[in-house]
Amino acid sequence: MRIFTRAAAFLGLCILAVTSWVYYQLHSYPEIQAYESLLVPASSGGERSLRATFLGVSTILLNDGETAILTDGFFTRPNTAQLLLGKIAPDRALIANYLKRAGIGKLAAVIVQHSHYDHVMDSPEVALQTGAIMVGSESTANVGRGWGLPEDRIWVRPPGANMDFGKFHVTLIESGHIPPGFPGGEITEPLVTPARATAYKVGTSYAMLVEHEGTSILINASAGFAPGTLRNRHADIVFLGIGMLGKRDRAYMESYWREVVETVGARHVIPIHWDNFARPLDDPLQPIPHLLDDFDATMRFLQEKGAAQGVEIRLPQAWRAMDLSSSN
Repeated sequence: MRIFTRAAAFLGLCILAVTSWVYYQLHSYPEIQAYESLLVPASSGGERSLRATFLGVSTILLNDGETAILTDGFFTRPNTAQLLLGKIAPDRALIANYLKRAGIGKLAAVIVQHSHYDHVMDSPEVALQTGAIMVGSESTANVGRGWGLPEDRIWVRPPGANMDFGKFHVTLIESGHIPPGFPGGEITEPLVTPARATAYKVGTSYAMLVEHEGTSILINASAGFAPGTLRNRHADIVFLGIGMLGKRDRAYMESYWREVVETVGARHVIPIHWDNFARPLDDPLQPIPHLLDDFDATMRFLQEKGAAQGVEIRLPQAWRAMDLSSSN
């Protein structure tokens, strides 16, 4: 009996130690203050200048004073307990509040770059509240259908599709999700919420090239890529998804930079998808916890590559518009 008692006690201590370590790692973050010198300054341009506003993860508002488009509308940001233990759904009132805070009244389009919950979940409601078209894959369309977005407000577009919204010319380009891309696969029927976070399967992954009166912008929401698909494309500015990049090896980082930044000849890189999206957007942004990513390793890599190749690396601040017209 003593042996079993001691074994049970030892097992209990091991479980407690592992649980404590996981808890600590989930609540341990890199110090964002170390990168204050890289923060993008607020826009000094007028209302008619081309501006971008970062709203966490890969949600970016592009606005030229006449037309506005949004990528990956995501504001609800369920917490860790909700993600692990429950089901999730868009929060209509919270979305309305954040749209108002961001100065978003009317949108021409919400363009979803893949169909994980932190990219697509709120997009149908954003479209409903702003009069927008929701653009994406068939998986994205099924999220919209499950939420009740009318079919004529859902545009399913393949990689290679071109669209015009005011002065914005948008091209969807085949991309990839950082491995393993979980949950993979397609959403094959209307997704009715509340639903498990794992119900939001990745679907098709796009990069999004936006051209606007001489300024070209590439938005790559995930730290993944499809080799060769950006060849012969040009972008002055890359909004570069970096979530979980710090956990990849140097060879992957080099390939990612080469395929997404070097290939398009970018001179400015603005990292996105680096913030902990289990925290409310009202709170100051913190990087993804140490358990899931190594933000410092990623930033060291980006600064090293930027210094060697003359590429400016700047971190976006939530809610603060950036002037893109002056970045050519």
